[in-house]
Amino acid sequence: MAEAVLIDLFGLKLNSQKNCHQTLLKTLNAVQYHHAAKAKFLCIMCCSNISYERDGEQDNCELETSNGLSALLEEFEIVSCPSMAASLYTIKQKIDERNLSSIKVIVPRNRKTLMKAFIDQLFTDVYNFEFEDLQVTLRGGLFKQSIEINIITAQELRGIQNEIETFLRSLPALRGELTIITSSLIPDIFIHGFTTRTGGISYIPTLSSFNLFSSSKRRDPKVVVQENLRRLANAAGFNVEKFYRIKTHHSNDIWIMGRKEPDSYDGITTNQRGVTIAALGADCIPIVFADPVKKACGVAHAGWKGTLLGVAMATVNAMIAEYGCSLEDIVVVLGPSVGPCCFTLPRESAEAFHNLHPACVQLFDSPNPYIDIRKATRYLTGFLYNCFLPPSKLTAREKFSCLIYLKPNGLQWIIHLFE
Repeated sequence: MAEAVLIDLFGLKLNSQKNCHQTLLKTLNAVQYHHAAKAKFLCIMCCSNISYERDGEQDNCELETSNGLSALLEEFEIVSCPSMAASLYTIKQKIDERNLSSIKVIVPRNRKTLMKAFIDQLFTDVYNFEFEDLQVTLRGGLFKQSIEINIITAQELRGIQNEIETFLRSLPALRGELTIITSSLIPDIFIHGFTTRTGGISYIPTLSSFNLFSSSKRRDPKVVVQENLRRLANAAGFNVEKFYRIKTHHSNDIWIMGRKEPDSYDGITTNQRGVTIAALGADCIPIVFADPVKKACGVAHAGWKGTLLGVAMATVNAMIAEYGCSLEDIVVVLGPSVGPCCFTLPRESAEAFHNLHPACVQLFDSPNPYIDIRKATRYLTGFLYNCFLPPSKLTAREKFSCLIYLKPNGLQWIIHLFE
């Protein structure tokens, strides 16, 4: 049974207002009868003005109410926006507020393919959609007759994408403005910065507004993440078309750019000009490696598994082997991450950190000891290379993104943290 029911009146063309009300009343009564008992959200979508054009025709819907219809409409939430993108995004927010995922869409046959195209852009695999034809063509021609359209052309799809992108660009930043914080540890030949959790448009409560990670298993769609990335690129000055991020597998696999890209990897190294590379993290440590002599760099994502597997050392090894870097020239910065105050592991997993160095573990005799993965990373790298990893001067209690790249005409990198 659907948790939410959406009735699409966005594209209706009315021939008789009186008969339209009779037909609409019949439709809404049927929806209420079949779904009101279990559905937690009943919604009608219509447009506030003429906004969408297809096959040379414009869609327009004016929802005026008679006495009987007015009483029934109280059971439904009406979303009236000037565009399909705005309407569906608003409805998605209402669905997400209620944490719903099973949705029935009652839509005219001629708009079903169009509706699906918009849904594919704005929703993820978290949601399950069922479609039902809206019976709007009755005897006497109450509504304009339309045939079912089964194909969206490439041009129409691009129009849908443009409408969505334009709408998302118009949205204000949530939970504060985009902020980029710099660190004194990076040599002056590099431009770099840490972004905070604010300044994006992601509204899902479990995510920061500046979420930069998209997944079909999350409610934040790719188009929202791309808009956040676009805003970051504009603020930081990198080319979003040449942006590469790790494909996390909590391992020590490294992709050396220029070679075949692995299916998954937790580190990237490059000496290519004009590219931007990223390591994503939240609790896990994002690590940036920069060699101003060889003009090479790397990023790594170090969770507790990757830390023990030596992903930081694997990244340094790749830079030495591929670009001829020297240890003394590589600046390594640990980005903000979870601190020892807040990260626990089962005792059997914590034992490996205790064996590395007892200082990496607090309350070791408890069932769930506290782990300092930042200190573990320093010990591991220091033991192997006899070098010092300068600690980040940014608090580990915040979630940041860090970007770093050489000044104009140089290399570009980015390292990003997300929640």
